[in-house]
Amino acid sequence: MRTIVHGDFAYSEKITEISTLKGGYMVVEDGRIQGLVAEKPELEDSDRYLDFEGRLIMPGLADMHLHAPQFPNVGLGTDMELLQWLETYTFPEETKYQEVDYAQLVYKKLINKLWSVGTLYSGVYGTIHEEASTKLYDLFVESGLHSRVGKVNMDRNAPDFYVETTEDSIRDTERFIKANLDKSERVKPIITPRFVPTCTAELMQALGELAAKYDLAVQSHLDENKSEIDWVCSLHPESDSYSHVYEQFKLFGAQPTLMGHCIYCNEDELKLMANTDVMAVHCPFSNANLISGIMPVKRYLELGIKVGLGSDISGGNEVNMAKVIVLSMQLSKMLAVHNANPEDFLSTAEAFYLGTKAGGEFFGKHGSFEEGYEADFLVVDDADYLINDLTVQERLEKFLYVGSEQNIVHRYLSGEVVEKPFDI
Repeated sequence: MRTIVHGDFAYSEKITEISTLKGGYMVVEDGRIQGLVAEKPELEDSDRYLDFEGRLIMPGLADMHLHAPQFPNVGLGTDMELLQWLETYTFPEETKYQEVDYAQLVYKKLINKLWSVGTLYSGVYGTIHEEASTKLYDLFVESGLHSRVGKVNMDRNAPDFYVETTEDSIRDTERFIKANLDKSERVKPIITPRFVPTCTAELMQALGELAAKYDLAVQSHLDENKSEIDWVCSLHPESDSYSHVYEQFKLFGAQPTLMGHCIYCNEDELKLMANTDVMAVHCPFSNANLISGIMPVKRYLELGIKVGLGSDISGGNEVNMAKVIVLSMQLSKMLAVHNANPEDFLSTAEAFYLGTKAGGEFFGKHGSFEEGYEADFLVVDDADYLINDLTVQERLEKFLYVGSEQNIVHRYLSGEVVEKPFDI
């Protein structure tokens, strides 16, 4: 069936500019975009016509790094650095997910929130609990949203109340993969070592083998905090860098890889990232809250490194990726001034690309309105805050800065509307 979508379109084809079409028409067939045209196509009896006259239509947003069980902790512990924050807030909260009823309540609330703010794609951490992680997986399948969901692995340097044995971690992870792998095309497992300090070499070796065996992506954390890096160096003096520890276990680009934070990568790490299938995920709210630093995003892009954006709740306090896009620009400007190079900052076009197409493409042909991409989009009614007559690009910029989830009136995936997932 063919669908014609009418409205004002804003999207990214390339990172250097925002493509727009005012009063245009998106032609969709079998869920895929056939093209954007300025003139209304001749309608056939079997066509479906979606008329969003005067409304802004943009790609769905991509949150490439979030911790689902930390949703209740959003806004807590922001005077602490990473390691103290983990011990005080994160691990005690995550241990609660041995109770699946509690997990289900939190995860339904989280997924409803992701839907509300227009996050159509996400890279998600669960907990060490196999059953609760499968519940999270099933709820994402039910929601219709795209996600990569990981059962977290940690078999050392963790509290007695929240740690696995190496054997249990390997066994439960493979069981999680096999139970869920074929449930959905939109939701897939992802290998998820929490980070090097909480994973033994034996566990990381096994996780790299599972990633290859089942052809799965990998997600973890990298170079977020200086004390964390020092800790990794003390645990693995044989390795040249934090990245090298992952790489030697085939957890760094051997499969598509999401690495959160990446603030303090050295030159060898940057070269490795540029030459492998690794995406550095910038998490600006978390990095500011936990006193970590600022990823030099502009430089990474110039080096050819893939970059995406993440909310990193609950280190980050903002689930709305539009606001993550904005803060990524603002912190980039502050870093540029600090480096005495005030013109070398992340532009609106670049940041918008990172929050839509860059993340969306991790899931396939998603995140843009180019021919052949899935017809995934948000419909934004921005009339309540518009005063002057603005271009489509100016309206997009204004939505990112001052719009809210209440302005998103519809969400579509593959040309079909996605309703609020859960009635709670």
